[in-house]
Amino acid sequence: MSSGTLSAGTGSPARPFALEEVQAAVRALRAGEFRDARPTTRRTGPGAHPEEPRTAGRAAARTGGGDRHRAADAADWTPQAGERVLAVIGTSGSSGASTVALAVALSAELPARVIECCSASASGLAAATTAELGLHPAGWRLGRREQVLIERVCEVLAGVDEVPTPTPAEHTTQLTVLDVGWEVGQLTTTDSWVSDAVASADQVLLVSTSTVPGMRRLEGALELLVNHAGVHITDRTWVAVVGPRRKKWTRGVEHAGGPHARRALNSGRLVEIPEDRGLSIHGLDSRPVPQALLAAVAHAHAVEQDADHDANRDGDDEAAADELDLFTDHDLTDQPTDQPG
Repeated sequence: MSSGTLSAGTGSPARPFALEEVQAAVRALRAGEFRDARPTTRRTGPGAHPEEPRTAGRAAARTGGGDRHRAADAADWTPQAGERVLAVIGTSGSSGASTVALAVALSAELPARVIECCSASASGLAAATTAELGLHPAGWRLGRREQVLIERVCEVLAGVDEVPTPTPAEHTTQLTVLDVGWEVGQLTTTDSWVSDAVASADQVLLVSTSTVPGMRRLEGALELLVNHAGVHITDRTWVAVVGPRRKKWTRGVEHAGGPHARRALNSGRLVEIPEDRGLSIHGLDSRPVPQALLAAVAHAHAVEQDADHDANRDGDDEAAADELDLFTDHDLTDQPTDQPG
């Protein structure tokens, strides 16, 4: 037995367990988190556990009054200083948003994590981890794939306002990818930390398909985001389209969307995601993510970070110029030009 792994017993698969997996399992065992935590199966009769399901309080908080109510135990979430947030949103079901979210994290130069915000019943990352790290007290099931931490909701949720707040960032500088996992209309009309995080994210990546319905969904999603966060959100919104390259799209597809979609496609913030038959059939599992997909999504956040760097540099240059004007106390544009000797 090596110092970093433990081998499974004779009744288990031969895969060695990482030491951090064993430690996380021990912590979960001590905390009693090995028990079945499914809220719908708990009995309420004599001898049953007296605790009510963790979602019961949140559901009750939404029943009072006629207006939307934020869950009673929900809290705002503020990213830590140095934590960059990229929100990935699918414009329709099975558009490949979870795959794109994981690929973004795997291709990042910064330490990265993926927070899957959907209900446990809709998870697209359940088989994507290669090491399970147990349950976190905040309500997340933790796992790891290569250098990426994956956080998944561990119970069934009725709405986006029931998503627990994320765990604290592991690193002072890191990328947090939000795999939103909720329909855009529900996201933008529900008061939750997820909708707030999307509105203030450093970058938003909408995932659609190169079909007529896909372009229509993209148009609707962009319009909803603009109504939710303001028109400036389009300046940091990228579009990932799954399918053939743009020049090979079927005639009529590109014009199926409205002005928002056309503006996004022509803005230079388009990511062409190649179709992969294996992913379409099997979904995300322990097999490697295709290199073509990693290369495509790496372009998106690499260019966005370069743009942020250029913007900061331009701001520094303007500040330096203003400072120079303060010291010279005159308008440099009014100075006479050099005369020939």
